[in-house]
Amino acid sequence: MMADNYLREIEGKAAHDPYCSVDFGVSKRCVWVPGPVIVGAGPSGLAAAACLKAKGVPSLLIERSSCIASLWQLKTYDRLKLHLPKQFCELPLMSFPADFPTYPTKQQFILYLESYAKRFEISPVFDRAVTSAEFDKKLGFWRVRTTAADGSAAAAGEVEYVCRWLIAATGENAESVVPEIEGAEEFGGDMVHTSEYRSGSVYKGKKVLVVGCGNSGMEVCLDLCNHSSNPSLVVRDTVHILPRDMLGRSTFGLSMWLLKWLPVRIVDRFLLVVSRVILGDTGRFGLDRPDIGPLQLKSLSGKTPVLDVGTLDKIKSGDIKIRPSIERLRHQSVEFVDGSIEKFNAIVLATGYKSNVPCWLKENEMFSEKDGLPRRPFPNGWKGQYGLYAVGFTKRGLLGASIDSKNIADDIERCWIEEAKHLSTISNWPYSIQKHI
Repeated sequence: MMADNYLREIEGKAAHDPYCSVDFGVSKRCVWVPGPVIVGAGPSGLAAAACLKAKGVPSLLIERSSCIASLWQLKTYDRLKLHLPKQFCELPLMSFPADFPTYPTKQQFILYLESYAKRFEISPVFDRAVTSAEFDKKLGFWRVRTTAADGSAAAAGEVEYVCRWLIAATGENAESVVPEIEGAEEFGGDMVHTSEYRSGSVYKGKKVLVVGCGNSGMEVCLDLCNHSSNPSLVVRDTVHILPRDMLGRSTFGLSMWLLKWLPVRIVDRFLLVVSRVILGDTGRFGLDRPDIGPLQLKSLSGKTPVLDVGTLDKIKSGDIKIRPSIERLRHQSVEFVDGSIEKFNAIVLATGYKSNVPCWLKENEMFSEKDGLPRRPFPNGWKGQYGLYAVGFTKRGLLGASIDSKNIADDIERCWIEEAKHLSTISNWPYSIQKHI
């Protein structure tokens, strides 16, 4: 078989060149990678690469965009800050600069990630889109096929990477979720996903409908208010809104501290009582709370509570209006499920993101085809079969990604050391024996 032939050629060259490349024609190359291949150069992929580097294990990152952390650099709004204090968002082996604020800005976080990549000498292969990754049982290796991200044949054609370990690090937010809304083709106004939204300045004086009441939807509404727009917010479901800080501490940090001593239901009850004192009854403004507490809901469904940074005051004052679910769109107007119709100049879809793993990973044991997340819940979803790993799919943000990265690096290091011992033993055998292996 051709696969057997090229693997023998690659393994032979690898003795002299760890990242050797074999050319099988103008349109296809095969590259042997001695360490893991990591798909995705976001924070999770960087964390995995850094932890492996610290263990002496080389890796290769493949990134479809032209930069690291492309979601942060290319698809986030300007006013974005980390929703959690920086100590809960730092990657392994490197803290945030001491002079950074408690909640770093988007620009500061990107600077931190760039410094992180530089410190650990992480140099991803950019502008390469993974089209498929499949474990070849005959070879005992992963075959990761890539093409130029822009689809052009000129950019090195197809490149196939062959490796012993594969780490999926494309994360929970790889693709925008854009719902199908009846009449969308009739609307005629601007309709963008938050991945395309940068600033409310372009909507000054306009009526804008924001669909989705998570952290992004709430912040986009606040940004629109601050730029003299007239925003309304579609609330389709119940939502927990908590103050970002309470009792002089971050709400998240206080929650983590309380969970060391108290069960989740007691901590949830405490958070809701304090939130009621600080924020009042959010249900009065059309923001009903779920029946279960915020931490329990997060654990069961992954749904994150909204950490308020000023949006609720704008809702209370009437600067942001609450609207029910959309029935359908009409020309420059929206019909809601309660029968009301209102004119809008633009719609911003704060409808979230999803994993794209099922589109390229050819396996159905570790990842669910339905949502593209590991079937086993945190903290056991990081390891699959045949050297397959996952990082950044915990629904626990950067803190979860850091935990996964450390586990993955420890596990691969053990394999790396064992294989190094095996190769060292073989190298000491007489050549007459080695040539038959």
